[in-house]
Amino acid sequence: MDCRAVLFLCLGFVTSQSGEEEGAQEPLRWMKRMEQVPRRQTSTNPAHLVHGLEYSLLNATFQGSNLTLQTSTIQTLAFKLGCDFAGLSLYSDALDREPQAARARHAMQFPTELTKQACRTRRRELRLICMYFFNNRFFPNDNSSLLNDYVLGAQLGSEHVDNLMEPINISLWHNQSLEDYNVTCVFWKEGASELHWGLWSPEGCRTEQPSPSQVLCRCNHLSYFAVLMQFSPAPLPAELLAPLTYISFVGCSISIVASLLTLLLHFHARKQSNFITRIHMHLHASVLLLNVAFLLSPALALPSVPGAACVALGAILHFALLSCLTWMAIEGFNLYLLLGRVYNIYVRRYVLKLCAVGWGVPALLVLLLLAIKSSAYGRHTIPLSHSQGNSTGFQHMSICWVRNPGVHHVLVMGYGGLTTLFNLVVLAWALRTLRRLKAREEAPGSRACRDTVTVLGLTVLLGTTWALAFFSFGVFLLPQLFLFTIFNSLYGFFLFLWFCSQRCHAEAEKEAEKEAFSTSQMMH
Repeated sequence: MDCRAVLFLCLGFVTSQSGEEEGAQEPLRWMKRMEQVPRRQTSTNPAHLVHGLEYSLLNATFQGSNLTLQTSTIQTLAFKLGCDFAGLSLYSDALDREPQAARARHAMQFPTELTKQACRTRRRELRLICMYFFNNRFFPNDNSSLLNDYVLGAQLGSEHVDNLMEPINISLWHNQSLEDYNVTCVFWKEGASELHWGLWSPEGCRTEQPSPSQVLCRCNHLSYFAVLMQFSPAPLPAELLAPLTYISFVGCSISIVASLLTLLLHFHARKQSNFITRIHMHLHASVLLLNVAFLLSPALALPSVPGAACVALGAILHFALLSCLTWMAIEGFNLYLLLGRVYNIYVRRYVLKLCAVGWGVPALLVLLLLAIKSSAYGRHTIPLSHSQGNSTGFQHMSICWVRNPGVHHVLVMGYGGLTTLFNLVVLAWALRTLRRLKAREEAPGSRACRDTVTVLGLTVLLGTTWALAFFSFGVFLLPQLFLFTIFNSLYGFFLFLWFCSQRCHAEAEKEAEKEAFSTSQMMH
C-alpha cells in the first residue's frame, strides 16, 4: 500500500470519528437548549421540546453499544439492541456521573419480551432510549405533585410497545417515609387533555410499595412515567379489608332488597299514601341507587375496564350520595314544618318542589363538575398496609370515586357535614318540642311517644350515623370503620323496618277507629 492510500485511510478514519462525536453531541445541545428555555415559555410548546430530544437520540451516531449524556436537570441514554435482547436493568447509582449530586434514587428494568414484537416483522438493530427529567416543567399537572418531581421515560425506536406480559419495573425512592401519602403510578397520556399536551393516567400500571420510602411501578407499555402524590390518612391495615368488604357486601345487599321491597309495597298501595310517605320513598330510591353504585364501584375500577366507564360510575356514585344526603335534609326540614305548624301544612306542589331540590341540586353539581373538570372522577386508590414478618409492605385497592382532594373536601365531607349538622339541630329542637307536648297532654303516652319514635326513625337512624365519617382519626379509626360500615350499609334495611312499623301503626289506628265507630253505632 503506498503512502497516499495510507493517508486517505487515516483521513477517513479521523473523519468518521469526528462525525460520530458530532452526532453524539446533537442530543446534548438539545438538552442544554431545553434547560435554557424560560419556565414561562415552557408551557407554550413542551411537546415540541420533548419530541425533539427523542428524535435527536434516535438518530444520534455513537461508538459502542450505548451512549450516556447528562446535564443538570436531564439525563439521557441510548442503547443498541438486537433481537437476542436478554433484558436490561438501569440504576441511578451506576448512571450518575456526579456522585456528590443529592438526587433521589431511581431504577428501570426492561424484560426480555421488550423486542419480541418488533422482531416479528424482520430482524434488525433496535434503539432503546431512556430519558430522566429531574423536574416536571415539561409535563404540567394541576391536581397532584410528583414524587421527587421525577419523570422517567423510555422509547424503543419508532415502535409502539404495549400489552407486555412481563411488566416494565420503574422504582423510585424518597428520602422520607411515604406512609402519609397516597401514591399512584401513572404515565403521560398524550392528547388526552384540552389544557395541556397530555395528562397523567394510571392505565396499564400497577402500584406497589415494597418499603415505606420506595414506590414500584409495574407497567405493561413504554411511555413517560411518574408517581403522583396526594396527602392521605394512615394506610388501612390490609387485614381489615376482607371483613370490611364482607360487611359492606352483605349490608348493602340486604339494604338493596329492603329498599326494593319498600318501593314495591308503596306502589302497591300508592293510592292510600300521602305526601309524607312519598318523601320517604324518594329517600329509599336514593339509598337504593347509592348501594347499587357502591357495589359496582370496585369492579369497574379494574385496569382492564375502560377509564370512561369508571369516570361515569364515579359521577353516578357521587350523585347518589349527594341525593341521599339532600333527602335526609329534606326529611329534617319536613319534620320541622310538621312540628312547627302543629301538623297543619300545605304548600302548593310541595313534593314536586322537594324533588327539584332532592334530585336537581345534586345533578346540577355533578354535571357542572364534569363540565369544568371531568378528571375529578375516576380510579381512586386507597392505601393498604400489611405486615410481612418484621417489616411492613404497602399496596392499594381502587374504586371509582372522586379523585380531586378539593372536590372531596367540599362536595363530600363539607356537604355531608352540613346536612348532618342540620339534622342534629332539628333533632334537638324536635325532642324539646315533643317533650313540651307530652307534658301538656292528658295521655302523654299516645301521640308524644309516637312522635318521639318518628323523630328517632327519621333523624337518628337517617342522619346521625353519617356523622361517624368525621371520627376517622387516631384511636377512633378502627371502631369508626366498623360502626360506619355496619350502620350505613344497613341504612336501607333500617328504613324498611321504620316503614313497616309506621304502616303497622297506621293500620292499627284504622282498626281502632273502626271498632270505636261500631261501638258508638251499637250504643245508639
